[in-house]
Amino acid sequence: MYTCSKSFDGFPCCHRQPNHGGHCRFVHGYSRSFTCWFGASELDANGFVVDFSSLKELRKQLRHQFDHTFLANSDDPLLSEWERLHELGALDLRVMGNVGMEGSAHWVWQQVNTLLQERDGGRSWCWKVEARENSSNAAYWEAKPSWAVDHCS
Repeated sequence: MYTCSKSFDGFPCCHRQPNHGGHCRFVHGYSRSFTCWFGASELDANGFVVDFSSLKELRKQLRHQFDHTFLANSDDPLLSEWERLHELGALDLRVMGNVGMEGSAHWVWQQVNTLLQERDGGRSWCWKVEARENSSNAAYWEAKPSWAVDHCS
C-alpha cells in the first residue's frame, strides 16, 4: 500500500464535556488541527496517493464544522440553551455525537472517506486521522473503510 499524509490547522472552536466531573465540563476552546493519513494500492495518473490540491472540499468542510464554532454533544442537557444562543446569533452551533478530540477524529475520518469514495471510486482512502487540541494532546481514529479493504491484497 502507498501512503501519504496531509495536515490541516487553524480551526479555533470551543466545546464542553457536560458529563465530566472536572473542569472539562466548562466551555473551553482550542485551535484544532487534523492530520489525515491516506492509502492506495495504486497511484493516480500523476503518481499520487491523493492529490493534495484536490482536498479543497475537505478544508471547506473542516472550516464549516470547526472554525469559530461552538460544538455541543447531542446529549448535552443544555442543548436547548445552546440552540437558543445560536438563534440569537451569540454562537455558531454544531451538534455532534462526541465533541471531544476522539469524536472529532472519527467525524473527520467519515467526511474524508465519503469525499474520496465519491471522487476516486475507492482507489484511495483515509486510514487514520489525528485530531490535535494543542501540542501536548491528540486523539486518533484508525480504520480502513470497508470498501478499501477490497482494494488491499
